[in-house]
Amino acid sequence: MTLTADFGVYLVTDLAATRGRPLVELVAACLEGGVRAVQLRAKEVETRPLLDLATALRRLTARHGARLLVNDRADVALAVDADGVQLPGDGLPVAAARRLLGAGRLVAASTHSVAEAESAAEAGADFVVFGPVYDTPSKRRYGPPQGLKALGEVCRRVARLGEIRAQGATGVAVIRALLDAEDARRAAAELVGGWRAGP
Repeated sequence: MTLTADFGVYLVTDLAATRGRPLVELVAACLEGGVRAVQLRAKEVETRPLLDLATALRRLTARHGARLLVNDRADVALAVDADGVQLPGDGLPVAAARRLLGAGRLVAASTHSVAEAESAAEAGADFVVFGPVYDTPSKRRYGPPQGLKALGEVCRRVARLGEIRAQGATGVAVIRALLDAEDARRAAAELVGGWRAGP
């Protein structure tokens, strides 16, 4: 089985970014707008409600032919038959997740330096999410933005839309650009269209 992580626009969920609107409805709108991969990240949600949310998102992503990855919870990913797991730097090691999930699911790693990205790739991650490239409120705890030069280095060693794609990235992970948008479907369609148009 060949796994692909060429998603284009990769929606990462964040309940704080929804402005109180139902997350499932926002994700549905983003999928209708062309998003083809969703990472369920809801660290503040207990296991049972997380499982319910993951089940709802699995139904939606399956209906739209999109991928679902669950952040840091291989057990939940397996329980809902998700396409894989996204591992934070302080989470389950890539090799352990691979043993749990097998070869048929994606194992991705969040990285915040060139060295972390290389290490994740060497450990067998199917893809890495690198950043922050630009300043973003949800990633300030990881230090200053890494910038396009570091992104380009990660892309060469490991395998803004035009700028990011020009550096060799196969997708862009977004949170607020979609979940905080007044019209999530339209915002998704614009981002997906911008990504497809290239640099």
